[in-house]
Amino acid sequence: MSDVHGSDRMFFKFINAAPVYKANILVIGGDVTGKAITPIFRKDGGLAAEHQGVWRYPKSKEEVEALERDIRSVGNYPYMTTEEEWKEVVKDVAKMDSIFDDLIKESVERWCRAAEERLKPQGVRIFVNKGNDDPLILEETLKKSTHVEYPNERAIYIDPTHEMISLGYANMTPWNLPGDLPEEKLAAKIDEVTSKVKNVKTSIFNIHVPPINTHLDIAPKLDSNLTPVISTGGEPEMAHVGSTAVRASIEKYQPMLSLHGHIHESKGYTKIGRTHCFNPGSEYSSGVLKGLVIDISENKMESHVFTTG
Repeated sequence: MSDVHGSDRMFFKFINAAPVYKANILVIGGDVTGKAITPIFRKDGGLAAEHQGVWRYPKSKEEVEALERDIRSVGNYPYMTTEEEWKEVVKDVAKMDSIFDDLIKESVERWCRAAEERLKPQGVRIFVNKGNDDPLILEETLKKSTHVEYPNERAIYIDPTHEMISLGYANMTPWNLPGDLPEEKLAAKIDEVTSKVKNVKTSIFNIHVPPINTHLDIAPKLDSNLTPVISTGGEPEMAHVGSTAVRASIEKYQPMLSLHGHIHESKGYTKIGRTHCFNPGSEYSSGVLKGLVIDISENKMESHVFTTG
């Protein structure tokens, strides 16, 4: 799966799916962390929080836990504060970034503990990579896990036969995110990590951004104000926004599989030469786990199925 964006519901569905599908390897292809904090205000001797447009006023410990669970399920981070403190935090970028990092760290550490508890006894390996939207604290936290493996810019044997390279970057986006790179730099990183692979023909490319001009990279076209462009028929105009560097690298190296994410609305499969390319898509905010199960033998892909649940 890819593009979890902080959703507890997605992550726990994902690790719980391993025994259902008899998976040996789990891979999260980037954009792991959430995008927003939901403040829970202490006021008038009680608590109040606005969640998905509705104000909630939990009274008991159970109601507070249910509110926090609901906030985390859509990928946000609950944060206890007061209205006065929150107003000051909103004005202080450094303070807001520090709070965000602390909340991300706590959440990812909790995920890593759960993954180890549930997957290690089954002998299931799990790789969690960064995406272009993820801050540095994600990498720092994942590297400390004793079971979750952080694969970025590495070539790793996932079994005795198959190597996987991973890159959690994207070509430049309108938002200038931490992991956005010019195409030439992205190409150089792909070449560098692929040079470490012993047999590229049986390898797997785990690259966050999909190749351009495929079924995997179609997203709404944006204007200079980052607003979707609407056609004369009233529908959003769509555009290919994937990477030229990724496509050229797949054409050049022809790995067995190429796994991508990044474009939530572009779930799909395509083939570039001999390489099977996938994007499972993402509906993290609605609680729907979009996944992909692939069976491989020594030299080829035997089968694949997209999953929704």
